[in-house]
Amino acid sequence: MSESAVTSLGHDELQALKAVGLDGGLSGSVKVSCASLAERLDTSTQTASRRLQQLESSGFLDREIVSDGQWVSVTETGQQALRSEYADYRRLFEEQTGLTLTGTITTGMGEGRHYISLPGYKQQFESRLGYTPFPGTLNVELSEASIRGRADLSAQASVPIDSWEDDERTFGAATCYPARLEANGRQYGPTHVIVPDRTHHDEESLELIAPEKLRDELNLTDDDTLSIHLEEASTE
Repeated sequence: MSESAVTSLGHDELQALKAVGLDGGLSGSVKVSCASLAERLDTSTQTASRRLQQLESSGFLDREIVSDGQWVSVTETGQQALRSEYADYRRLFEEQTGLTLTGTITTGMGEGRHYISLPGYKQQFESRLGYTPFPGTLNVELSEASIRGRADLSAQASVPIDSWEDDERTFGAATCYPARLEANGRQYGPTHVIVPDRTHHDEESLELIAPEKLRDELNLTDDDTLSIHLEEASTE
């Protein structure tokens, strides 16, 4: 499994990343002049070049050096960092009462059944979520708009699931977000979006757990559309 968290990004590097994104680097490679970037960032050409190098080495940018300059594009990790920054500004200036994400049902790889049933997780689900989950997860491929909106997930109410160990290995922590589901004219709750600290899933998908098999309860098949309604965390 790969780490899902975004590597820490400094303010100066974030400004450089944002400049590349504004130039079109989110949708493909763009030609970047260090002199032009330095002028926009109010710094020296050498410093602008160094920031691009740092962004590349940290995985936020892909760069290709050519004879007359360089072609630069924002990686998925870089896009995630920009989405997180965007979500922070939305929380500053927009009144929010929760988050709704939409997507389509997909068939997973079957790993959820194994991990959900492990005793170290199962005991925490029972005590902290108030139910024993069905042994398996419902996989949702997010829509384009919800991929962007996912950056707001961390602001929603959540329940921590701690890491634990057995005699052979350590199992990672996770965060569960209470949600209400809506599909095919039906609603369902309680359910939780579960986000492991370490996961093979990318930012385009989510996993859901519930006391019952959600495919049966909501009459779901692959490619059906599902809405996930989450509640914003209390600021009190």
